[in-house]
Amino acid sequence: MTKIHLILLETSACHLCEHALAIVTQCQKDNGNLFIEHIDIAEHPQWQPSYAVRIPVLYHPETQKDLGWPFDHADVNAFIEALKHD
Repeated sequence: MTKIHLILLETSACHLCEHALAIVTQCQKDNGNLFIEHIDIAEHPQWQPSYAVRIPVLYHPETQKDLGWPFDHADVNAFIEALKHD
């Protein structure tokens, strides 16, 4: 089974990002075919125009779809399921 590559767009000292990381980490454990890349947008200016005020955001680079905060386990799992059918 092919792994699904997701990017968690975040930044340091962001309590919402910490919550998002915990949710995404649990979903990754539940769904073994996920590869989660972490990007601190403060270190990557190309992400800032679109996502600076929206983080944390879960982004799928292949389809360019994203899931913005707020999200929970069910939202992330639904996002992953939808990606499997794209």
